[in-house]
Amino acid sequence: MKEISRFPAAPPAQSPGDPRYYDARDLEAELRRTFQVCHECRMCVNYCGSFPELFARVDRDIEAHRAVGAEALHDADMRVVSEACWQCKLCYIKCPYTADEQAAELLDFPRLMAREKAARAARDGVSFVDRALGEPQLVGQMGSGFAAPIANLVLANRLVRKAQEVVTGISAEFPLPPMARHTFPTWMRRHEPAARAGEAGEVVLFATCYGNYNTPGVPQAAVRVLEHNGLRVHTVDETCCGMPNLDGGDVQRFVAKVRHNVPLLLPYANKGLPILVPAPTCAYTMKREWPEYVPEDDVRTVAGATLDLMEFLDRLARDKRLNRDFKEPLGRVAYHAACHLRAQKIGFPAAKLIGRLVPDTEVRVVEQCSAVDGTWGMKAAHYETGRRYAQKLVADVNAFAPDLVLTDCGLSALRLAHERKQPALHPVEALARAYGLPS
Repeated sequence: MKEISRFPAAPPAQSPGDPRYYDARDLEAELRRTFQVCHECRMCVNYCGSFPELFARVDRDIEAHRAVGAEALHDADMRVVSEACWQCKLCYIKCPYTADEQAAELLDFPRLMAREKAARAARDGVSFVDRALGEPQLVGQMGSGFAAPIANLVLANRLVRKAQEVVTGISAEFPLPPMARHTFPTWMRRHEPAARAGEAGEVVLFATCYGNYNTPGVPQAAVRVLEHNGLRVHTVDETCCGMPNLDGGDVQRFVAKVRHNVPLLLPYANKGLPILVPAPTCAYTMKREWPEYVPEDDVRTVAGATLDLMEFLDRLARDKRLNRDFKEPLGRVAYHAACHLRAQKIGFPAAKLIGRLVPDTEVRVVEQCSAVDGTWGMKAAHYETGRRYAQKLVADVNAFAPDLVLTDCGLSALRLAHERKQPALHPVEALARAYGLPS
């Protein structure tokens, strides 16, 4: 039995452009090294299912006198640990052994789990459920508009959902988002900008698949709030940011989506316009994953211009450029701090802005994970586990007895609404309400 070194001989491969990325031996060595450090630390045991699975397997081998650490783990063990990771990124935020903390161990557990899935997908193919969940823009285009009433009837049918679960692997219990009868792109084409739009500058809104085809009220509210602050809003013929593909290890489809979106956004970025994203997962992907997986100057330029929507509005507030003519209080507000917002390390801009500026409004931040995180929580194989982990979030929200629940994450809003039987809004919708703008 040979003890595993805590420190890498070279910086770990994190991008498919690195020739070691898909190398089975290099990946196995990095998995064992990371698992060894995590087993010695154990700080992240409560974050997700990956760490209890990992620690139990290493302890099993140690107790059987087969190992002194992670050296006896086999492929099946590593797969179980990887499948239990829902990519919330919280372990990276808290980990003391990362590059961000200037630690020599250079750990990045979420990226390593993504690498393991990518290598497995390259070897065995992308699973059917990951292919189905990896194309939200295609599903949205097919199910929204004129098809929405029929699509929503189908989505509401229990028998159909049970049959769908058997065929696709998507949980019949997870509350899939409704399809919009009137999509955001259609609304935006018909929208007449407010009279003052453009007086304070211009921005680009990356509305996201979810905003375009499922919850158009969110990007509509964003447009109204931005125009209320004198900004002209541009949109592009975007496709998905690609995060659902990364969830399934489909790097090729992810890269294709980056290459679709970047040329559309680049002219605006080159002009100095901010690219605003209302969904934390998409914003994180565009800021952090696009330049990592496609390390090119144009991609880095777009990534550098990308901001979370509420991050941008909070900057306006700090610069004394935000319209403060609020007409309606919001009361007691429970604000869910989405994991992928926390992973951007920008604080909680929506909670800060609303709590500080909207009169007669009290905001409590709830830092608990919804355990959906992209597509993981939608899968039948993970639904019950995700729901169990999400109960901490539900309990903390309920304990505050809020008048209003806010979350930047649309999938977290689905989880909260399903568990609490009350809707959760995006913060920009709450801002529009506070301004007295039409919904």
